[in-house]
Amino acid sequence: MTTQIYEGPAIMIGYAYRLRLEAAGALFPEGAAFTGHVRAKLGDTEILATLTSANGGLERVSDSALDLQIAAADTAGMAVGSVVVDVVRTDTDPDRHLGFALEIPVMSPVTRGL
Repeated sequence: MTTQIYEGPAIMIGYAYRLRLEAAGALFPEGAAFTGHVRAKLGDTEILATLTSANGGLERVSDSALDLQIAAADTAGMAVGSVVVDVVRTDTDPDRHLGFALEIPVMSPVTRGL
């Protein structure tokens, strides 16, 4: 598996997070359903957030774009460092892993406790 690093926004603890994922091909077809688990580390059993098409955590924008959104209530339970997430297509039989994983930095914001 190859690793590529892309610059993007960090998660600020206690604030909603949004990241647009763009693929070179048609990875997110119309009508597809997606699920992703956010964990502190790959081997952790604790799920910090479950993102799905149904709960708005993974929202299809086009065949090649998907918005990943984490609610402020879910980021509030995160620790400074990073989290990992991947995405699985759940409308196929069997479910299909989309072949990528993200490691997203998590930071403590200066303005907090509002």
